[in-house]
Order: sequence, then C-alpha cells, then structure tokens
Amino acid sequence: MQSSTESAVLSRSPSIWLIAGLALLSACVTVNVYFPAAAAENAADRFIRGVYGEPAAPESSSDEASPEPQSGLHDTFGQRALTGLLDFVVPAAHAQQPDITISTPGINKLQSAMNARHEKLKPYYESGAVGMDSNGFITLRDESAIPLKDRNNVKKLVADENNDREALYREVASANGHPEWKSDIQAIFAKRWVANAPSGWWYQSAGGDWVQK
Repeated sequence: MQSSTESAVLSRSPSIWLIAGLALLSACVTVNVYFPAAAAENAADRFIRGVYGEPAAPESSSDEASPEPQSGLHDTFGQRALTGLLDFVVPAAHAQQPDITISTPGINKLQSAMNARHEKLKPYYESGAVGMDSNGFITLRDESAIPLKDRNNVKKLVADENNDREALYREVASANGHPEWKSDIQAIFAKRWVANAPSGWWYQSAGGDWVQK
C-alpha cells in the first residue's frame, strides 16, 4: 500500500511521467533514423589502416568516475520511480543503437584484395601519378608520370580498386542492415581515405582542385 507521502509526491509531480514518456518516444524515433557517423568513421579508419598495412589505433578507454549520488530530492519516491524507468529505457535504447560492423566474410575478402593491390599502387600514389578523388575512389592524376610500358597495368589496378571500393560501400551498408546508408558510408570513407593517407599523396578537394597532402 502506498504511503500518504508517496501519494502526495506523485500527485504533485505528473510532469515526471510526461517527461519519461517523451524520453522513451524520443529514444525510439532516434533509433529509427540515426546514422552513426562517428561509429562509421571509426570503422572506416580500422578498415583503411588494414588496407594500408598500418596497425589499428588503440581503443580509447573510459575511466571517468561515476557521479556521486546526491541527496535531497533524489531520495523522493518520484525520483526513484523515474530513475527506475530510465534504467529500463536507456539500456534498451543503447542496445538498439545502430553501430557499424566491418567484419563479414565479404568485407574481409575485399580488405585482403585491396591490401595486396595497395602494395602495387603505393609507388604511383607517392609519385602523384594516382590520386584520391572526392567521391571515395582513385583516379589517374598524371599519366605522364607512369612509364609507357606500365600504363595499362596501372589503369587496370585503378579500375579493380574502384570496383572493390564500390562493392565495399554497398557491402558495409548491407551488412549493417541499412542498404540505404550506402551513400553515407561512401562519403565517410571518401574523407577517411585522405585522412589516413601519408603526407605527399595527392587528393581532390570538394571543389575539384588537386591538393598535395
């Protein structure tokens, strides 16, 4: 049986339940539409470092201390009820938050092929013959920097690389249950290919100009 004190708190605090209900509704809407850009960047970085043959960056650890419990109003029945509801809602929402996985047989196969091809393309990135465009692909930037006898081979390497990148963006979106994210995944990768590239490589700005990193 509720005490008179608890009943009085509830009668004076209807907004607690309204706020909790709105929080639950907001969480559900967010789960349905949210594209995890930060998670996509982290996933892209891990994949690209694998292609470039670089060690993965260490995961950041969270050692922040938990906030100290407060006294006063936090000890009221209404506050305890709200806390209990949020304890139920928030973990459920977090559990449903979309993340980005880059570990499937198809994605791993693409990464392996691109890593092997990267060793052949690397001299042409360094010479500036091949550059990174603004759409997440690579292109022949300066064909004259490639010996005539090697040009057809380099063109094939570029075409094969772009085919694999197109397949990668599609595969990552599908592997995460959101094929419609393909353009978002591609846009993230387009930026991260450049961000993870060594100094001296050439990339195309959003305006179309070639810039040396």
